[in-house]
Amino acid sequence: MKRRELLKTGLAGMGGVAAATTLSAPAIAKERMEINMVSTWPRDFPGLGTGAQRFAKRLSDMSDGRIQVNYYAGGERVKPFDSFDEVASGNAQIYHGAEYYWKGKHPGFAYFTAVPFGLTYTEMNAWIRFGGGQELWDELGAEFGVKGLMCGNTGVQMGGWFRKEINSVDDLKGLKMRIPGLGGDVMAKLGASPVSLPGSQIYENLVSGAIDATEWVGPWNDSFMKFYEAAKYYYYPGMHEPGAMLAIGMNKEWWDGLSKSDQLMVNAAASMENDVMMAEYNAKNGEALAKLINEQGVKLRQFNDDVYDAFGEAADEVFETVRQHSDLAARIHDSFVASRSTVGAWAKISDQAYVEQRNRVLDL
Repeated sequence: MKRRELLKTGLAGMGGVAAATTLSAPAIAKERMEINMVSTWPRDFPGLGTGAQRFAKRLSDMSDGRIQVNYYAGGERVKPFDSFDEVASGNAQIYHGAEYYWKGKHPGFAYFTAVPFGLTYTEMNAWIRFGGGQELWDELGAEFGVKGLMCGNTGVQMGGWFRKEINSVDDLKGLKMRIPGLGGDVMAKLGASPVSLPGSQIYENLVSGAIDATEWVGPWNDSFMKFYEAAKYYYYPGMHEPGAMLAIGMNKEWWDGLSKSDQLMVNAAASMENDVMMAEYNAKNGEALAKLINEQGVKLRQFNDDVYDAFGEAADEVFETVRQHSDLAARIHDSFVASRSTVGAWAKISDQAYVEQRNRVLDL
């Protein structure tokens, strides 16, 4: 072949490659996606609300704006506790909330936020990722057309705000307390009257006397809510939420229709918020507690052993009721217990033992 012919043939071939590349680009480019995300939290509420908003923005940013998330705080599109149905029906694609809000649909959902005498943040991560928790969560969610992922945690929560001291189980009888999830069922076993309220309605009910006590999260969030204006006794530790995990729930049909890379992007954005939120709570709770005590006159109290033992006995009764609900509920509970036993045993001689000795040496 002569040199002129070779050049002509080669250039023609390169032109073909360029043409193929040009033609194939639109075929492989992903279309812009606009999704609606609803939340159970007030807009800009520290930690809970801002964490949900961070996730929404992060997902948009990670996709360079290809995935546009329209975020709606609680009450802006639907009422906070209607978020689940909004997503399950397909009217929105994602919600952010606490799964125990949906325990009326199935008690198994409570385990994917927190249950009495349950898992701490690190233990919860271990169960969900390596102890079979995610698989059970997927099975449960599929019954309602949703897919859940971890997307935040508040850590060990406080036991609550009370107008009076709690020195015995008798002090709980007749008490109207805002406390959702299985923790509310435990309080009911002990004679209290649990009330389920979204965060935006707690303060007004506590101030008006419609409720006598409330739990919420911890010092950082609770000081923002100004509960100290209506109740001065602040109890710890919360038996009901030792590591309250927050979640995104997605319409399952929508999730299943995403590409593998988009599913990984959503998962990565949620996992990052799971880590960031817990770090934020750990960073801010201590300072907030000091201000509550020193500036707001809050009286910090610890539940005594008799009260805590009663919590434990009531929790066993509640768990048995959950197990009897269905085969899936029993399997979720049994898996949770198995993980609590193995991971908790290790934590006892690792994290717990170290922190106890460190605090003793440093007199913390």
